[in-house]
Amino acid sequence: MKHSIAFLLVGAALAAAADGATLAPFSVQDLVTLHRVADPAVSPDGKRAVYALRSTDMAANQGRTGLWLLELAHRGAKAQPLTPDTGNDRAPQWSADGTQVYFLSNRGGSPQVWRIPAGGGTAVQVTQSPVDVGSFRLSPKGDHLLISAEVFLDCADLACTAARLKHNATHVASGALRDRLFVRHWDAWDDGRRSQLFSLALDDKGLASRPPVNLSSGLDGDVPGKPFGGREDYTFSPDGSQVVFSIRVSAVPHAGGEAWSTNFDLYAVPVNGGTPRNLTAANPAADTQPAFSPDGSRLAYLAAERPGYESDRMRLMILDWKGGTAHALTQSWDRSIERFEWSPDGKNLFARAEHLGQKPLWLIDAATGRASAISASGTVGDFSVGTDRIVYASGDLGNPPDLFSVRFNGGRAAQLTHVNPELRATRQLGEFEQFSFSGANGEQVFAYLVKPAGFRARQSYPLAVLIHGGPQSSMANEWHWRWNAQNFAGAGYAALLIDFHGSTGYGQAFTDSIRGDWGGKPLQDIQQGIDVALARYKWLDARRMCALGGSYGGYMVNWIAGAMPDRFRCLVTHSGVFDNRAMYYSTEELWFPEWEFGGPEYANPQGYARHNPVDHVKDWKTPMLVIHGEKDFRVPYTQGLSTFTALQRRGIPSELLTFPDENHWILKPADSMQWYEVVIDWLDRWTGSRAAQR
Repeated sequence: MKHSIAFLLVGAALAAAADGATLAPFSVQDLVTLHRVADPAVSPDGKRAVYALRSTDMAANQGRTGLWLLELAHRGAKAQPLTPDTGNDRAPQWSADGTQVYFLSNRGGSPQVWRIPAGGGTAVQVTQSPVDVGSFRLSPKGDHLLISAEVFLDCADLACTAARLKHNATHVASGALRDRLFVRHWDAWDDGRRSQLFSLALDDKGLASRPPVNLSSGLDGDVPGKPFGGREDYTFSPDGSQVVFSIRVSAVPHAGGEAWSTNFDLYAVPVNGGTPRNLTAANPAADTQPAFSPDGSRLAYLAAERPGYESDRMRLMILDWKGGTAHALTQSWDRSIERFEWSPDGKNLFARAEHLGQKPLWLIDAATGRASAISASGTVGDFSVGTDRIVYASGDLGNPPDLFSVRFNGGRAAQLTHVNPELRATRQLGEFEQFSFSGANGEQVFAYLVKPAGFRARQSYPLAVLIHGGPQSSMANEWHWRWNAQNFAGAGYAALLIDFHGSTGYGQAFTDSIRGDWGGKPLQDIQQGIDVALARYKWLDARRMCALGGSYGGYMVNWIAGAMPDRFRCLVTHSGVFDNRAMYYSTEELWFPEWEFGGPEYANPQGYARHNPVDHVKDWKTPMLVIHGEKDFRVPYTQGLSTFTALQRRGIPSELLTFPDENHWILKPADSMQWYEVVIDWLDRWTGSRAAQR
């Protein structure tokens, strides 16, 4: 099978104003106040698109999202606001006739489904659910809604859940008795509720006035899957009569198997209710994101092959709806698909998948599985398929995301929005480029180097080595809203981003190679990548380097502290693993360490001990900043506290920054600003950059 891809030259000189030397460096204040575009949705006739645009309310320390409408038929047309950005209007979806836009909003006090005329006007509340609506999907005929809502499984209706929540809030005793995992997940404690999928029939006024029907009743799982699932986890058949959804199947039903199982199955059920029918029982790994072909004859979905491995390659599957047989359309393509949509004629599918440090859009032939890229360099985010083109959000290391469109057969993309028009006119941004080198096992490893803003060739600069988490992920050609390379460039640092062994987008074997080798090949890649960068960019100052990382990247920083105690002037570990053994018994998703280290800790303790930072504290000596969110249940904050305790007891210069209301990610605008201010101050202190800047 042949696959084609054509990328633009990455990171040539970024556009800048003629008086670029007078521009202010990019800062975290700029980062948190930039507009963010998401959720594009093309109208049924392909002539318009609606999207969500987030602004930042610094006084309220939160983002606010409104909907905007863009005329695609008129080249150069400017987007117009459809709803105000005073609340949280998001997840837009068009009615079948293109006259209405449905969306999720909290403008009435709790998240509910609303609709508004596409030409503007007064929004109408469609649902009156007594509990929050988590996500929704409108049926093809517009006569039903699917909504997800968290409910107590023994409640007969939504009102029962609302009443119990009210009662629990006023209960004097605060203890909670639990008998299985999860007891907590990501950043929330389990309170006995499940996210279930409900069908609501709409009346002749388009309102949900009848009692909802629980389509996932009898299945003890969440639809969508937690913590990041959305409406891509469920769908209507084109005629609206059937619903297919994805739900986790516990390895040991009613005995806590959910915490160590990645087995999601697809279930089909009539839109008005019935007994759900398992479509993918034969696959013990994940099956997710169901989507019918336009004619309803085929059901496409994503599937992994290996149980317990969340980063297994996601293949595009095609199920014959009448015959019930399925085949892997992309079995021969060594890339993992993240999201996809059908073309209007059902002859192709469009997908997003990582490839060599980029994340383009791909066209996949529905008959042969042949894949070809139809977008250029950068990272594609949300996208929507129209009648003859795709509208998608895309950004890169030097540009925050905007909306673009590209024809089905590829070609030159057209930029549709400029949601941050003042950025280039007022701020200096660092140029960037990709390079590769021979890493562990002599295999090719890719990396990016972002130059300091206002770079001068004859000046030397300190280096910030940014280590991505995952570990099966990539810190590639992407505008990152948390680990943003331009913030370090604006502070006078070069930023080095290495996609070491275990990273995604370089073939499944490369991704798999980190299993059982957390401190081996990735560390070798980082060491060699730094050496190559220092030789390639003579202006880098090898005496002024710091390493920073979050999650697995934080683990790697803790590992580096013992493995390379003399290499860096300072270290920053964010939500990093300190002790693999203790981590196993305190994290929530047990399938992750069990896959990475060869089973439960009690069954294979040597797997957890092989590369364990806690066992090398005696070798630590590099000054380290430790950061952790106290609502982080993925890597519990006790791991960060343990790291800080070790540093303090060893007498190593160290600081601890904690956020009581943040989870694994630092999300609130003011907290993000504090995070960067503390981190940059730490780097400046130990590299001497603060004195140099004076």
